[in-house]
Amino acid sequence: QQHHFHELRFVGSRPNNNTSNHRQLVSMMPSYTSLFVAAMAAATTSAFTTNFPSTQISPSSSSSSALFMSSTPELTKQCFLDGKKIRGPITPLGNFVLVRTKDTLDATDGGILLPDQAKDRPTEGEVVAAGPGKLHPHTGVRITNPVTTGDSVLFGKFDGHDMNYNEEPVTMIRDDDVLLYYKGVRMTLANVIPCRDYVLVAIEKQKTETSSGIVVAETVMKDYNPCEGKVAKVGEGRMTSTGEFSTPPCKEGDFVKFRDYAGNEVKIEGKEYSLVRMVDILTSIPAP
Repeated sequence: QQHHFHELRFVGSRPNNNTSNHRQLVSMMPSYTSLFVAAMAAATTSAFTTNFPSTQISPSSSSSSALFMSSTPELTKQCFLDGKKIRGPITPLGNFVLVRTKDTLDATDGGILLPDQAKDRPTEGEVVAAGPGKLHPHTGVRITNPVTTGDSVLFGKFDGHDMNYNEEPVTMIRDDDVLLYYKGVRMTLANVIPCRDYVLVAIEKQKTETSSGIVVAETVMKDYNPCEGKVAKVGEGRMTSTGEFSTPPCKEGDFVKFRDYAGNEVKIEGKEYSLVRMVDILTSIPAP
């Protein structure tokens, strides 16, 4: 019994030792926990920094990005198309061109600007945005757009699709609809460029008297569209499937005849001209 009592006493004394050890271990756990958390944080930061260096954000980068956002109001500007809010500015695709139409003005001899009264004349506008150009369906060659943002263009009155963009009338046209383009406020013979395969022809004034001396009334000739004249300017030519321009059939100064009703009348600096496609020119007489 005495031995058993000592054994019990020994066994009974062990919980006291275990309790003290347990208390010591519990008291040390906060330090172990903090060391473990610090080690895991260091490892995570090291791995994050090594694998994703581009995600490090510094005060200078955050301030520069804030400056970028403030310097580009287009990113936060609200855009509306035909009265409906859209998520951003319009970006034309392919060979489409977004044009802001403007009034065509003529000037009198005294410098007074008057609106053009000829309603059937081509429409004048300013390019708001232009697509990169279309791909040739057989070769895949990019046929680049001949106009860029800021250019002034002349296109057919009934060409394109009219829209209202940010409470402003605009027209979406194709680059094939552009007759000529220029840079500046007004069209002059010096700054206009016929688009691609168009030729600018100065119309010769029609005679109102026959060879036998009979005078023809002007009312009879008013609906007659002249189909001949002197070449004033020539476009660069039509772009082929290989990305090169075709050779124009005429040059400046040549006298040409073209198909009836094939020209597009335009007035430049008070003089009548006609824009004709190269394929519509019937004959060309070289200048002497």
